[in-house]
Amino acid sequence: MKTVTWLSPQDAPEWFPPLEQALDEPPGLLAAGGDLSPARLLAAYQRGIFPWYSPGQPVLWWSPDPRAVLFPDEFNCSRSLAKTIRNGGFEVAMDRDFAATIDACAAPRLHAPGTWITHEMRNAYLRLHRLGQAHSIETWREGRLAGGLYGVRLGGVFFGESMFSRERDASKVALAHLVEVCLRNSIAVIDCQLPSPHLASLGSRTIPRQQFQALLREHISPESPPLLAP
Repeated sequence: MKTVTWLSPQDAPEWFPPLEQALDEPPGLLAAGGDLSPARLLAAYQRGIFPWYSPGQPVLWWSPDPRAVLFPDEFNCSRSLAKTIRNGGFEVAMDRDFAATIDACAAPRLHAPGTWITHEMRNAYLRLHRLGQAHSIETWREGRLAGGLYGVRLGGVFFGESMFSRERDASKVALAHLVEVCLRNSIAVIDCQLPSPHLASLGSRTIPRQQFQALLREHISPESPPLLAP
């Protein structure tokens, strides 16, 4: 019978159990505990594992099967979204204010008053940002942050973490810009982690975990050159 593996902060950061041990219910739960050090986080992403947990819980590590992904050349940019990109008055920037972007992603929402982006998670991704591994794409209007997303880039893979909108389509504009960043920088796949109707409408689809692992082996490189903006 499958059981959750407990990690100790003293364990080597690259040590995780085999992905085949991930639970069927809740789907994809692989391990608990450990820490959110940069070394452990990057080792997790390289293996297709990500942290996701609520306040009061230990760090929970997930590797769902199937996996939701967006291939940049499959992005569905509707005519209305293309019009908003051209004429909506948004300014798009990369890494202008990573901290404000993650804080906006963590803010309570109408149908989700809680957040999984704990203080510990926020600090962990700020550390990754300072190391050049985590990035934000932001949409601005008249000097005000209107929407955006953030995630982790390792070589040819961008691991999306969260997105938010304060105005209609602001996060979609940010995602469209991320797609352009990926195309310019030979990033082959955007990891969306879990499927949703919203992401599916923008072109994401699910693939077997085994196929996702093959993509990671093919496209993750030890060193990532700086991202070039479109």
